[in-house]
Amino acid sequence: MKTGWIIEDQGNRKGLWVNESIFNVANGYLGVRGNYEEGYDGKEPTIRGTYINAFYDITPIQYGESAYAFPDTQQKLVNVIDVQDLHIRIGEESFSLFAGQVVSYRRWLNMKEGKYVRLVHWISPQGKELEIEFTRMASFTTLELFVMDVKITRINCDDEVTITSGMNGDISNYTNSNDPRVASDHAKLLHVVHTGVQDTCLQIVAETSRSRLRVAATTFHELTPCIEGRLIQTDTNLTKEYVFPKGKEVLRLTKYNVFTDTRRHEQPELCGLEIVKSVVSKGIKQIWKEQELYLEAFWAMANIEIQGDAPLQEGLRYNVYQLLQSVGKDKYSNIAAKGLSGEGYEGHYFWDTEIYILPFFILCQPELAKQLLRYRYTILGEAKIRAKELGHRKGAAYAWRTITGQECSAYFPAGTAQFHINGDIAYTYIQYYLATGDEAFIAEFGAEVVFETARTWIELGHFDDGVFKIDAVTGPDEYTAIVNNNYYTNVLAKYNMEWAVKWYRQLKSTHPEAWASLCNRIELTDEEIIIFEQAAAQMYLPFNDKLGIHEQDDSFLSKKVWDFENTPRANYPLLLNYHPLFIYRHQVLKQADTVLAHFLIEDGVSSDVLKSSYDYYEKITTHDSSLSSAIYSIMASKIGYADKAYSYFIETARMDLDNTHGNTKDGLHMANMGGTWMAVVYGFTGVRIKEDQLVLNPVLPKAWEGYKFSMQYRQAQITVEVNTNETVLMVDAVKPIVLEVKGKRFKIQTGKIRIAI
Repeated sequence: MKTGWIIEDQGNRKGLWVNESIFNVANGYLGVRGNYEEGYDGKEPTIRGTYINAFYDITPIQYGESAYAFPDTQQKLVNVIDVQDLHIRIGEESFSLFAGQVVSYRRWLNMKEGKYVRLVHWISPQGKELEIEFTRMASFTTLELFVMDVKITRINCDDEVTITSGMNGDISNYTNSNDPRVASDHAKLLHVVHTGVQDTCLQIVAETSRSRLRVAATTFHELTPCIEGRLIQTDTNLTKEYVFPKGKEVLRLTKYNVFTDTRRHEQPELCGLEIVKSVVSKGIKQIWKEQELYLEAFWAMANIEIQGDAPLQEGLRYNVYQLLQSVGKDKYSNIAAKGLSGEGYEGHYFWDTEIYILPFFILCQPELAKQLLRYRYTILGEAKIRAKELGHRKGAAYAWRTITGQECSAYFPAGTAQFHINGDIAYTYIQYYLATGDEAFIAEFGAEVVFETARTWIELGHFDDGVFKIDAVTGPDEYTAIVNNNYYTNVLAKYNMEWAVKWYRQLKSTHPEAWASLCNRIELTDEEIIIFEQAAAQMYLPFNDKLGIHEQDDSFLSKKVWDFENTPRANYPLLLNYHPLFIYRHQVLKQADTVLAHFLIEDGVSSDVLKSSYDYYEKITTHDSSLSSAIYSIMASKIGYADKAYSYFIETARMDLDNTHGNTKDGLHMANMGGTWMAVVYGFTGVRIKEDQLVLNPVLPKAWEGYKFSMQYRQAQITVEVNTNETVLMVDAVKPIVLEVKGKRFKIQTGKIRIAI
């Protein structure tokens, strides 16, 4: 990887809290926003945050009018103990970028080494000159570790330097009543139960108000030269003050911070102390080296190289890196809509993971993909409880938004009614199997999830005059709610049930003991499988002969088309400016719906229908959701709209780096970041994972000189390189695999495939 830096060359007052998201450091367990260690001047807005994936509190949901099975509580990601504070004084003057003269300033995210660095050359109001380098890292090899390192060079001053390092347990979450993405009014979720010193380490222990989860932050300071510090302790804060004597030498403080919580650690206080001792014994150089080696292995498979567009290259690498920073790496966690970079959507997990993010991990990091799929299995019990609450005798109804599996959506028309999340999860389980050939996965837990989600469709739908219909659901388009026969929902339900039948028969043949045990445990019978098969075969997929398109649902095309011409630009996104009922009465889409279905399940749909559907639905899609542009880019590539494919791709690649949606301050758009990768791999390269082969149909965007990426398929490493003359595939496989490239079929184990563009 030739370059892997995201750089800010000067401080931007107006963009501070946006860049707090941009420069976050995280590792899937722990995330810290890119706040200034010394703080601001009190005039600028900030969201100072540290988060642990799946560490939550329970908050009440208030309804004006409630009804049966409405969730009465939700889980909310907690902003935990703040250990970022590092204040520097030269004599009586405090270092601040808002006072004195900033001679030079630069901060960057080094995605090759996994470090964030801020370098400042500063002159105080009284003329004292310092160069300060802040470095921070969330470790990929010790997930509990957030390390901070500050080096100070005294250039032309001979005063004492004081570094005050703080830990603050008096923390609240950010809320904004005017924005539904962060509208929850429950801010104070964490309460300190203990502060003190243990074995030369500072430690704060805090507990959530209702979930009664505990978190411990344990901090150890390492100083050059070694100096004894003065401790200042309150009920909620711990501060260590170190005074460095006069002189010209370089001063250095390394701050090892370890976060442990009761979801993963039986005794978080003791575990925190043990982990601190372990990392301190390694030393900072070894910790840096471990991080670099981890990322070297990651980028060997995950890197995408683009020739001819440096800003897009930067955006792509940044997005991929943020996926790694955000992905949960244990059975308790998934990927929140904003990752670990902010508090948007309360840290909830959505269908975003399955449809927009897991494709990257399936083809680049299948071990992590399997971990994400396992998370859904761990909450299957909650999904089965929810299905019963919704009136089903059998099956599972996965929560629309959740942390531990319980439904957290207070607005059921655009939340609970999106039953397609069952199909999304089943679809991705199947895609993982097709990409990896991991049959043990089916027997271990994959089949159970696919069976239980399939059961729900049978009770949710009904046979009517020879076809199977599904009523009163909401598809991906949240501007159209509670409809009959949403095409996307129906086609994924069909796919879900078809594969339930296949896996039932496959498991019975290849793992008869596991099959018998599972069927006995969940009371699955041959009769149910026959019903799955019948419902899938007779699934109603609404189609309009006049337009030659699949209808989004039974009533969509009969509605009035939204008046786009007379809708002011300031009125977008529509959900912030119009009542939902007004929106629901119109043909207007927030995001891809039928077009998304055509991407996921294209077999059986003619090229003419794909094109006609794209043309029709594109005109009435607002792209108010960050999930939309990537799909329109992919499908534009599929049907040959090269310019549109590239234009939509541009919208995805730098959405957060350029803050194009205006809300990056609340956290990064993780689904869009996965969508960016998909737009290259599934869009421009035309990758599709079929039942018996991997299909590629590469094209080269006119603006590029070439591009290159790697992926894994059935234990084979495949490198794809596309340039102006040809596509070259380099394959290194354990056993022969089947590839179809530009309509030509190859069976290959090791070697090259060359196809002219």
